Amino acid sequence: MNPRTLTALPLLITLLLGCEQDVSVPVPGISPHLVQRSSQVPRRPVPSTLPTVEYHITREQVAVQAILPEVDVEEEPAESSAPPSEAAPPPFKPGEFLGAPFKAGTLEQRTWYAGETYYGSAIPTPVLVASGEEPGQTLCITAAIHGDELNGIETVRRVMYELDTKKLKGIVIGVPIVNLQGFQRHSRYLPDRRDLNRYFPGNRDGSSASRMAYSFFREVIMHCNGLVDLHTGSFHRTNLPQLRANLNDNSVVALTEGFGSTVILHSDGAEGTLRHAALAAGIPAVTLEAGEPLRVNEEHVTHSVKGIFTLLDTLGMYNRRSLWGNPEPVYYTATWLRADVGGILSSEVRLGKRVRKGDLLGTVTDPITNEQREVHSPHDGRIIGMALDQFVMPGFAVYHLGLQAPVEEATQDPSEIIVDNTVAQTDVIDDH
Repeated sequence: MNPRTLTALPLLITLLLGCEQDVSVPVPGISPHLVQRSSQVPRRPVPSTLPTVEYHITREQVAVQAILPEVDVEEEPAESSAPPSEAAPPPFKPGEFLGAPFKAGTLEQRTWYAGETYYGSAIPTPVLVASGEEPGQTLCITAAIHGDELNGIETVRRVMYELDTKKLKGIVIGVPIVNLQGFQRHSRYLPDRRDLNRYFPGNRDGSSASRMAYSFFREVIMHCNGLVDLHTGSFHRTNLPQLRANLNDNSVVALTEGFGSTVILHSDGAEGTLRHAALAAGIPAVTLEAGEPLRVNEEHVTHSVKGIFTLLDTLGMYNRRSLWGNPEPVYYTATWLRADVGGILSSEVRLGKRVRKGDLLGTVTDPITNEQREVHSPHDGRIIGMALDQFVMPGFAVYHLGLQAPVEEATQDPSEIIVDNTVAQTDVIDDH
């Protein structure tokens, strides 16, 4: 028998019998320390717990919920709706945010870690913190939850760097790019094709999107006394600057009154959106929609910055009042008009135009037969959102029509009036 085989026999016998004996028998060509290590189960290092923080007003613990993936995601086992085993977070540390105390009279950049990449690297996400020299409320401004929505990024930058912390009362927290992975890919979605704004307040044991939402909600949003979530239109559509707000809540109504002359659309928000989850946690929240994706529009950014500074002035946090024109209406009802045929959309109206019933809004032309189909307004109203001129398919939402109605007719969600060329689609209306 080969001498190398004879030497290895004790090791083989020990392994087969399952005995808890020393297996470090010298084997030619194999180092003893390697034999010892082979019997141990490799463990991945456990990262240290992210620092916890405290906000000024005690709130009830938010129930953790799980949101099922959207239809454009491959089927997976459904996330459990039950809270994780240790749902209650550790106590927050007074006066701290993302692991460090607030520093009065400063503008700082801190870091929130939005999970890990495919190769296990952390995703550091910048968070700007302006702390006033006097105490006051904490207003949070978030942008780019959808990575292709750029107007909000520029809005947060201007607001944060135009603030004079010596004149500020309270704290302003600005997150320019929440969905950093989507932003880097010029995509609305996360790398797994999930919409982050359908998973709040998140679940730490859920999908990647749900875990990210859980972390962001706990580490950032729970510090807010008020929230402004910045968005744009989606899928080659543009929005007139407008607030999406649940006007059934008095604290939200008070928040909307601070924005100056900005259109307001009543909506309680889709479940899973950041606005909906924040309000459920007792944090007044609105969505500010302005412009289109994948583009920075100066007019819409200027309006958004002006509105936020007006809000800060109204809240008594910052003395910077702006002059506005005529007040804008509140729309309790809205409807999307959709193309009945495919072809080239050519609009005859501009964003913000007031229209009458029967007015021509645009046409859809067949590029092969040259047959043209007109789109007319079925109601008096105002164009608060619209598709850019492009090729469209049947059913594509082309004009968002705001309809004024008495307050007593307000519903929980903007009602979707069904007309010949209109089909209800709540997810297009509610915070995209």
